[in-house]
Amino acid sequence: MQGILFGIIAGVFISIQTVFNAQLSEKIGSWATTAIVLGLGFISSFTMFKIMDDTSLLAIGRVNKLYLLSGVMGVVLVYCIMQAIRILGPAYAISIVLVSQLTMAVLIDSFGWFSFGKVPFTMNKLIGLGIMIAGILVFKMKKHAYKKIRL
Repeated sequence: MQGILFGIIAGVFISIQTVFNAQLSEKIGSWATTAIVLGLGFISSFTMFKIMDDTSLLAIGRVNKLYLLSGVMGVVLVYCIMQAIRILGPAYAISIVLVSQLTMAVLIDSFGWFSFGKVPFTMNKLIGLGIMIAGILVFKMKKHAYKKIRL
């Protein structure tokens, strides 16, 4: 239950944050927004790290260096989501992000990438992804159909 709650909270915050980022980007530019968002994120997370005394920062030497690219991926993530929202709008952009995120997670599970145990790829997963993709297409087509009717 706790994992589901964290997942729901994350989904809500991702949607709100990306909309805020897109709005901020309209005023100050994409790269300035990315720098501010991730800079404030660093300050916030470093503060929580010091308060919670989570673990030793020196333990980073025992981590696979590939995983340190996560910070760079964060920059790409923030920038790309802002651009997608600017171009497609929040609902459509986030729908595409969620499907691509779930697809990548299924691939990581299925192939056991990045030290995760393999989880078999089943027909249910394929059907679920297909339904999500179909939902995005219906969502998008409905928008076009509405525009045609309205004209």
